[in-house]
Amino acid sequence: MSAQELIIWSLALGAIAAMAVTRAVELTASPSHSRLQGVAYHLTVFVFVLIESGLAAQWGPMNPRLMLPAQVLAGPVLVGLSNFWIRGWLYAAQRDRLTSAFLRATALALPVGGLACLALAPGQPLPAAALLSLAGGTVTCWLTVRAALLGDRLAPIMAAGCLFTLPAIAGLYAVALHLPLDPGWQIVVAICAALSNGLTGFALWRRDLHQWKAWRADATASQLDPVTRLASGGTLVRKLVQALQRRRRSRREGAALAILVFDVERVAAQAGSAGVNEMFIVLASRIQRQLGAVNPLGRYYDRCFVSLVESIHSPGRLRTLGLRIAACARRPIRVTGAGGHPIEVQPDIGVGVVHLRPASSDAIEDILHNAQRMAEAARGMRSRAAIIDPVTGEVVPVEQAQLGARRRRGPAPSMRHA
Repeated sequence: MSAQELIIWSLALGAIAAMAVTRAVELTASPSHSRLQGVAYHLTVFVFVLIESGLAAQWGPMNPRLMLPAQVLAGPVLVGLSNFWIRGWLYAAQRDRLTSAFLRATALALPVGGLACLALAPGQPLPAAALLSLAGGTVTCWLTVRAALLGDRLAPIMAAGCLFTLPAIAGLYAVALHLPLDPGWQIVVAICAALSNGLTGFALWRRDLHQWKAWRADATASQLDPVTRLASGGTLVRKLVQALQRRRRSRREGAALAILVFDVERVAAQAGSAGVNEMFIVLASRIQRQLGAVNPLGRYYDRCFVSLVESIHSPGRLRTLGLRIAACARRPIRVTGAGGHPIEVQPDIGVGVVHLRPASSDAIEDILHNAQRMAEAARGMRSRAAIIDPVTGEVVPVEQAQLGARRRRGPAPSMRHA
């Protein structure tokens, strides 16, 4: 490796390491799962560039028998791990079945394919690993573009990062194969690697920031509910309208949800107004975790939460969504009682689910009215989640609605009206 090449790749690694250190400091100050994944991503990219560029061999003696397997596996493992992390970042399991299936399949298949490349004849493992990594990266780029078209506002940044990843992978494997790549082209490849790492890291950071704001937004900010720190009033309505417009443009199946809290007076008698506020804070947190940061959630009025889910796999997903939120919200909550001692209260809630079809043109006011009507009806149901049956047109528990095929993992108890 010439002195010029050493400078080029050292600068590229320095840019990648700077992102990793910044996220590591952030992780240390405020640990979270998403920040840990961000640090892990930058470290993985750092190792990939270090191995493929040849700098690892310059920094210290390496056994040639170990260098080739490391170079072969680095690309498929990097892309596979990235797809696994991006699947969670996109909330693909909740929003788009195709994206979720492809990302999960490639996340599993790429490292296995990398191991299979090692069994090829001499001279073939590295080119095969390069093609495998590029194929996986192309799929990732396509799926992030698809997510952008479906309304994810941060997906275009991630798609741009994935686009720069492709020439970075191709160029680094060319360097590893000792192909005649002059320093000018190596500079281009190094810039692509740094830009890919930077744009992807920026998208990860922005999503993490959105999640942090969802939990720790300033309670004194205008148009935020002072108790739950969720959007309320005009801010909430604007967010719901914007989400509804994005859903109509993408022509995806969606859902509107209303979660009503009943018998608040009973909780107030047990725990006082402070205990009631604690209950609402916990409820907001539980509902937000079920919906994810990509779907707007707000407090419509004092005992009603509303949300609009922009994209679901199929109508059958409404059943899972309604039951999960109802089950999660109904779990007992430990609050501080009127005497200062901790007590447990069980929220009395109802979940109303409204199916938003691709061609639906209902106004947001009508959608929210129907969702609240479903939530009122759900109070008399055992599952506490209601929807209009698309076949009969009647209000029924979500588990009884004819929404499509059920996915069973084992025998489940039947559910009837309470």
